[in-house]
Amino acid sequence: MPSLRHVFLFFFSISAFCAGARGQDKEVNFPTDDEIRLLLTQAERAIGQYKLLLDQEQMMLGEKGSEAVAKDRQVVENIEIAIKAFRKNPQGFNGPLGFAFFEWLDDADRNALLCATTSLNDSTTSMLTGDKDGAQAGLHLAQGCMDASALIYTVSENAGALYARYVEGEEKLAKEGLRVAEKCAAVLKQKGIVPKQ
Repeated sequence: MPSLRHVFLFFFSISAFCAGARGQDKEVNFPTDDEIRLLLTQAERAIGQYKLLLDQEQMMLGEKGSEAVAKDRQVVENIEIAIKAFRKNPQGFNGPLGFAFFEWLDDADRNALLCATTSLNDSTTSMLTGDKDGAQAGLHLAQGCMDASALIYTVSENAGALYARYVEGEEKLAKEGLRVAEKCAAVLKQKGIVPKQ
């Protein structure tokens, strides 16, 4: 019967083999805290710019657009809550909440684009009715919303690229874990050790 020392050495050598097998693959490239913080700074700037335009959109649309603007504000609020949470724990982005953050940015981009389209239509209507001030205000808001949309779109693309890296990293880890488990199982089988089921 093998001594306790022999059993310990055997399991130590298997652990070393498994750890060595794991270290042979490429390193997983998850988004870093610094990359996530940069994304958050970009998102704060873009959402801050868009938030100011929501007040102008509400004034221009009046009661008829209050429901749409309220939904836009909710998306902005969700993004702001996520930014605060990720500021405290940047690695929280590397999970399901990171995907929600990406989706909210995408929603905000779409909403800003709709603001631009609606403002441009209202500006045209004002121009046709001879309301030069209304036409000018609509054009100004449309331009602001287009600019905000472009900025949010860029931030959304950055968020999507970082989240894709997270997903790829998770996939690599899962494949590596499976490969190491299979190698360890093969070593155990070769040594005549069958795990209990």
